[in-house]
Amino acid sequence: MFGRDDEDSRKERQQDFGGNMTQGGAYPAGGGYPRDDDDDLRGASEHASRHAGSSGSSDLFSGLLGALTQKKQALAEEDVDEEDAVKQHKRFFEKDDDDEADDRSMGSAAAMQALKMFSGGQSGNTHETSSQSAFVGLAMAEASKLFDQKASQGKVSSDSSKDSAVMKAGEMALKMYMKSQGGSSGSSSSGLLGLASKFM
Repeated sequence: MFGRDDEDSRKERQQDFGGNMTQGGAYPAGGGYPRDDDDDLRGASEHASRHAGSSGSSDLFSGLLGALTQKKQALAEEDVDEEDAVKQHKRFFEKDDDDEADDRSMGSAAAMQALKMFSGGQSGNTHETSSQSAFVGLAMAEASKLFDQKASQGKVSSDSSKDSAVMKAGEMALKMYMKSQGGSSGSSSSGLLGLASKFM
């Protein structure tokens, strides 16, 4: 009799556990992010560290991407300051001015550079590199390299950090990506190319 009761209670626990898994899965409660979106960002640190070379480690990028994933829902509701991004890109990648660089301007410029590289096919040539993770990772890598370049020239503002510049680039790239999709289920690469055509 005791054995049967014990077995019944174990079944109930299994059912409870199973129910919880279907509702929450392995993701934190309240995260609210679709599994596909999380997967899209999971490979970004690998893309970033590959493109950054000696300028950034996978530890740097993966740590920031964790924070970026948490902000994704809020970022989706923010506007992209396209004019400023174009301005900052020209400032850092075309003119190389002598003014001090801050994390926000470097982040915007790096995201625009990533968009330019995507539209020019310089981000790699497989369908995998047309993904959200590749675009965000590329922007973060460009920010990491840009920060190192400006820091070596003594042109980084005192209140700016590499982590912050890389994070700003990731935020801007993610906003660009989400805007380029416009809620459609079409090709991510075609969406980004459409966005790039407005600027390039």
